[in-house]
Amino acid sequence: MPRSSLARPALAAVAVAGLLGALSGTPAVGAGAPQGRVFAVNPVQSSGNENLTDHKDAATAELAAQYVTVPLTDLDGSGYLRGTWANVRGTTGDLAKISSTGTFVYDRHDDRFEQVMAYYWVTEAQHYLQSLGFGGANGDLRPVNAESQDIRLNQYGVDNSFSWDKKDLLRFGKGGVDDAEDGEVIVHEYGHAVHDSQVPGFGSSEEAGSIGEAFGDYLAVSVGLWAADHNGWAVQTPPACVADWDSVSYTSTVPHCLRRIDGNKTVADKDGEVHDDGEIWSRALWDIRNGYVRNGLTTARADTTIIDAQFSFAADTSFSAAAEATYTTALHRDGSKAASTVKAAFAARGITF
Repeated sequence: MPRSSLARPALAAVAVAGLLGALSGTPAVGAGAPQGRVFAVNPVQSSGNENLTDHKDAATAELAAQYVTVPLTDLDGSGYLRGTWANVRGTTGDLAKISSTGTFVYDRHDDRFEQVMAYYWVTEAQHYLQSLGFGGANGDLRPVNAESQDIRLNQYGVDNSFSWDKKDLLRFGKGGVDDAEDGEVIVHEYGHAVHDSQVPGFGSSEEAGSIGEAFGDYLAVSVGLWAADHNGWAVQTPPACVADWDSVSYTSTVPHCLRRIDGNKTVADKDGEVHDDGEIWSRALWDIRNGYVRNGLTTARADTTIIDAQFSFAADTSFSAAAEATYTTALHRDGSKAASTVKAAFAARGITF
């Protein structure tokens, strides 16, 4: 069934510690690729300006200052946003088509801007997975969602988005800040497709569904930080804040966040709603990431272990079983010290095995 409403918010801000750590990864190959215009993750994150507003899709000077030009790699040569890892199939208006100058450049008042965003950020997410070793020419791990991911935009007239495993489709809604204007929203939904590719039918229990929402948030942050690092983009809001731009339309607290992955929830705070309970799991992943850095390992090493462990999750996994699988993967891949870090991160959330 379709999964992942973005479900809207508000955790109190928690201090960010240890953050960017040892970011590592290799730039996506883009020499000679058509150029596209996107936001550098999102305009709030890149500018630090928490007062930005949507203004009904207006291409204001403040927002225009946050555009960046990026190579759109892996295109199939059709002239449309179709490629090895992403395929923009549908929208409310015209499909974006390469210009006579070989570019895909639009202002945000044009819905084709969101098509470019979706294509770029889905492709970037796959590049990140391959940089970790999942598939690709030099990959030593099983591929993850190694296909052209179908995408539809703005045809869902609700301010929400979802991943639909039965149709292998990502669908992005509109209203307020249109969802596909925020790179972290796009990658969050791609996180569900990652889970579905690893474990068909994943999310069939409440705790598994919560893990799915948590991983989507965590992957969005990881991919965004990786892209900012290898592109030299500024990160001027708390890295653990998810969807800074999308959330300006429905949050009043600053910083604006859909959710944070550094909150203080434990299993004692469970309420049976997957987005709420996902904040328990995502904090554990964030602590694993930072714990690996303290141990002299990289954030890429942490993410490789976190994602590799998911191959052994059951579709209806519990927090406890998934935590044990992550611990076992860490022990085999990274050694006892790293595994102890994983176990402690889950125990701090009340997840034991």
